[in-house]
Parts: sequence; structure tokens; C-alpha cells
Amino acid sequence: MKMRKKSDLPTKLCPVCNRPFVWRKKWERDWDNVIYCSDACRTIGKKQN
Repeated sequence: MKMRKKSDLPTKLCPVCNRPFVWRKKWERDWDNVIYCSDACRTIGKKQN
């Protein structure tokens, strides 16, 4: 994979905290399934449902 500028990476909005978060290498295979920006937001999001 070519090096990219951080500004060129895809972003998403976290539905819990409404902050944008940027693609990470560890999410490479799962980017389509990533919803929350952090474990804390995932915990809150699952409690709301």
C-alpha cells in the first residue's frame, strides 16, 4: 500500500459523540463494519439500543 497523507484517508462520524474519526491500519479489513470511534462510544451505543 502506498503512503497517503492523513488528510486523504477516509473518515466517518461516530453516532455517539458526533466526532469524525479517520481510517486506521488495524481497521483495514473491517472498515465497512466500523461504526464507533472508540470502545467507550461502543459501550454507550450498545446501551442505548
